[in-house]
Amino acid sequence: MEPLLVLTNVPDLASAEKLARALIESRAAACVNVLAPCRSMYRWKGAVETAEEIPLLIKTTRAAYPRVEEIVRVQHPYDVPELIATPITHGLPAYLDWLATETEKT
Repeated sequence: MEPLLVLTNVPDLASAEKLARALIESRAAACVNVLAPCRSMYRWKGAVETAEEIPLLIKTTRAAYPRVEEIVRVQHPYDVPELIATPITHGLPAYLDWLATETEKT
Protein backbone atom coordinates (compact mmCIF):
# COMPACT_ATOMS: atom_id res chain seq x y z
CA MET A 1 0.00 0.00 0.00
CA GLU A 2 1.35 3.40 -0.98
CA PRO A 3 -0.37 6.24 0.89
CA LEU A 4 -0.72 9.67 -0.74
CA LEU A 5 -1.54 13.17 0.40
CA VAL A 6 -3.46 14.99 -2.34
CA LEU A 7 -3.97 18.76 -2.38
CA THR A 8 -6.62 20.82 -4.11
CA ASN A 9 -8.31 24.19 -3.60
CA VAL A 10 -11.93 25.09 -4.25
CA PRO A 11 -13.61 28.51 -4.33
CA ASP A 12 -16.05 28.13 -1.42
CA LEU A 13 -17.13 26.03 1.54
CA ALA A 14 -20.11 24.50 -0.28
CA SER A 15 -17.83 23.19 -3.04
CA ALA A 16 -15.36 21.92 -0.43
CA GLU A 17 -17.97 20.00 1.53
CA LYS A 18 -19.58 18.54 -1.61
CA LEU A 19 -16.24 17.35 -2.97
CA ALA A 20 -15.05 15.99 0.39
CA ARG A 21 -18.29 14.05 0.88
CA ALA A 22 -18.10 12.56 -2.64
CA LEU A 23 -14.51 11.43 -2.05
CA ILE A 24 -15.35 9.79 1.28
CA GLU A 25 -18.64 8.21 0.21
CA SER A 26 -17.00 6.66 -2.87
CA ARG A 27 -14.09 5.36 -0.76
CA ALA A 28 -11.67 7.25 -2.99
CA ALA A 29 -10.31 8.89 0.17
CA ALA A 30 -10.18 7.84 3.81
CA CYS A 31 -10.16 11.41 5.14
CA VAL A 32 -10.46 14.92 3.74
CA ASN A 33 -9.49 17.95 5.80
CA VAL A 34 -11.38 21.10 4.83
CA LEU A 35 -9.07 23.92 5.89
CA ALA A 36 -9.68 27.60 6.63
CA PRO A 37 -9.90 29.96 3.66
CA CYS A 38 -6.67 31.29 2.23
CA ARG A 39 -5.69 33.86 -0.40
CA SER A 40 -4.23 32.41 -3.58
CA MET A 41 -2.33 34.39 -6.19
CA TYR A 42 -1.69 32.85 -9.59
CA ARG A 43 -1.38 33.61 -13.29
CA TRP A 44 -4.38 32.56 -15.37
CA LYS A 45 -4.84 33.28 -19.07
CA GLY A 46 -2.09 35.91 -19.03
CA ALA A 47 -3.35 37.86 -16.01
CA VAL A 48 -2.37 37.75 -12.35
CA GLU A 49 -5.38 36.71 -10.31
CA THR A 50 -6.10 36.73 -6.59
CA ALA A 51 -8.85 34.63 -5.04
CA GLU A 52 -10.02 33.33 -1.71
CA GLU A 53 -9.97 29.54 -1.74
CA ILE A 54 -10.61 26.61 0.59
CA PRO A 55 -7.72 24.09 0.67
CA LEU A 56 -8.49 20.38 0.92
CA LEU A 57 -6.04 17.76 2.20
CA ILE A 58 -7.09 14.38 0.80
CA LYS A 59 -5.66 11.19 2.32
CA THR A 60 -5.75 8.27 -0.12
CA THR A 61 -3.56 5.61 -1.73
CA ARG A 62 -1.85 5.27 -5.09
CA ALA A 63 -4.38 2.56 -6.01
CA ALA A 64 -7.33 4.86 -5.21
CA TYR A 65 -5.81 7.97 -6.81
CA PRO A 66 -7.50 7.45 -10.21
CA ARG A 67 -10.89 7.57 -8.43
CA VAL A 68 -9.85 10.78 -6.66
CA GLU A 69 -8.82 12.34 -9.95
CA GLU A 70 -12.05 11.34 -11.69
CA ILE A 71 -14.25 12.75 -8.90
CA VAL A 72 -12.27 15.99 -8.82
CA ARG A 73 -12.48 16.36 -12.62
CA VAL A 74 -16.25 15.86 -12.59
CA GLN A 75 -17.18 17.88 -9.50
CA HIS A 76 -14.57 20.63 -9.29
CA PRO A 77 -15.90 24.03 -10.45
CA TYR A 78 -12.60 25.16 -12.04
CA ASP A 79 -11.67 24.46 -15.67
CA VAL A 80 -8.21 23.31 -14.55
CA PRO A 81 -8.27 22.36 -10.88
CA GLU A 82 -5.10 22.13 -8.85
CA LEU A 83 -4.57 18.46 -8.07
CA ILE A 84 -1.19 17.53 -6.61
CA ALA A 85 -0.31 14.20 -5.00
CA THR A 86 2.71 13.56 -2.85
CA PRO A 87 3.76 10.26 -1.27
CA ILE A 88 3.41 9.77 2.46
CA THR A 89 6.72 8.14 3.32
CA HIS A 90 6.21 7.79 7.07
CA GLY A 91 3.23 7.65 9.39
CA LEU A 92 1.69 5.91 12.35
CA PRO A 93 1.26 2.31 11.12
CA ALA A 94 -2.23 1.98 12.58
CA TYR A 95 -3.34 5.18 10.78
CA LEU A 96 -1.85 4.04 7.48
CA ASP A 97 -3.54 0.64 7.84
CA TRP A 98 -6.85 2.43 8.47
CA LEU A 99 -6.27 4.63 5.40
CA ALA A 100 -5.70 1.54 3.25
CA THR A 101 -8.78 -0.21 4.58
CA GLU A 102 -11.04 2.80 4.03
CA THR A 103 -9.97 3.24 0.39
CA GLU A 104 -10.35 -0.39 -0.67
CA LYS A 105 -12.98 -0.99 -3.32
CA THR A 106 -15.84 -3.04 -1.94
